[in-house]
Amino acid sequence: MSNTPSVPRYVIVAGEASGDILGANLIESLKKFCPDAIFEGIGGPLMAAQGFQSVVPMDRLSVMGLVEVLGRLPELLKIRKDLYQDCVDRPLTAFIGIDSPDFTLPLERRLKEKGVLTIHYVSPSVWAWRKKRIFKIKKSVDLMLALFPFELPIYQQHDISVECVGHTLADNIPLNCDQAQSREKLNIVNTAGPVFAVLPGSRRGEVERLAPLFIESMSKILEDQPDARFIIPVVNDDRREQIASLLKGSNVDAIIVDGQSRDVMIASDAILLASGTAALEAMLVKKPMVVAYRFTKLTYAIMSRMIKVPYVSLPNLLANKALVPELIQDDATPDKLAKTLLTTWQEFKENQDIQQTYLDLHKMLRKNAGATAAQAIVDLVERKQAERKP
Repeated sequence: MSNTPSVPRYVIVAGEASGDILGANLIESLKKFCPDAIFEGIGGPLMAAQGFQSVVPMDRLSVMGLVEVLGRLPELLKIRKDLYQDCVDRPLTAFIGIDSPDFTLPLERRLKEKGVLTIHYVSPSVWAWRKKRIFKIKKSVDLMLALFPFELPIYQQHDISVECVGHTLADNIPLNCDQAQSREKLNIVNTAGPVFAVLPGSRRGEVERLAPLFIESMSKILEDQPDARFIIPVVNDDRREQIASLLKGSNVDAIIVDGQSRDVMIASDAILLASGTAALEAMLVKKPMVVAYRFTKLTYAIMSRMIKVPYVSLPNLLANKALVPELIQDDATPDKLAKTLLTTWQEFKENQDIQQTYLDLHKMLRKNAGATAAQAIVDLVERKQAERKP
């Protein structure tokens, strides 16, 4: 079998909506280097719009939770086996796994053993916990494309080729956002008091644990700021119904908005949110925030022993200091959340240092992610092809 196809062929696997965004951006940039390239594998609608051919629907890989994964294991293993066979049987330029490390890294390892060029886009959080995974990653990838600078040292220490490509959110969000425009878009006008965005997560389990806590916190905020308004963006109808049902038993009159989470953040004066990518987005739109999270007791008992970093939120990890308040597990009480959010909101306008740090971090992550990733991949492909020539 010749390792080099006559036409550049990239097999890409993305298992989540976030991966579909990265994949579409990457394909668009790779096409500028090789307009006739073929892109196949598993991806979503955004990748398909770039001419990508998905062999199975992306949502077949979007499985959360141990029980759900076990129930779908035979199907997932067959999908992976078929992908492997296709990559071995038909020459390809490179295999690119986007996030979904439990699915993609074992596939990358087997392909690398066969001499296939393998790239992984989005570093697993190996710098934070389960650090021994780095040895498996080394056997699996020819190149790691990381989103954040703080992820690089562990790869460099283990002599793994790594490139920081930045984050598409930093590319897409303006350095200065227009609050008035977003308020008009959401029909939030004639507001006397502060507007707080509240994001208790996107998954049912998260919302179940965090929304009641956040609603109690909103109630406490109203004691101090009776004119305060609250906006909650939801990802789908199920989350809308779930949150609306929880609000019924409270004195909080919150506006529930379908989607538009970025506009909700921009329209707000401060944000209470679940730990995750939303904290990065809140930082990029330059808003004061409080990051909160509660795990199940068992999960927290296990994770608290395994996690090796002092922070959980991306703004703090990026700044390498306590840039934004984090209230995790037992610290996440209605009183603490309400008081901390009010204090953070009131102090933010006067705090030029934190505002400048937000801006500096935004600029640092603005690397034109798709183009930077594509350039790193093309450079690797050309280098490896040169090495193979007699």
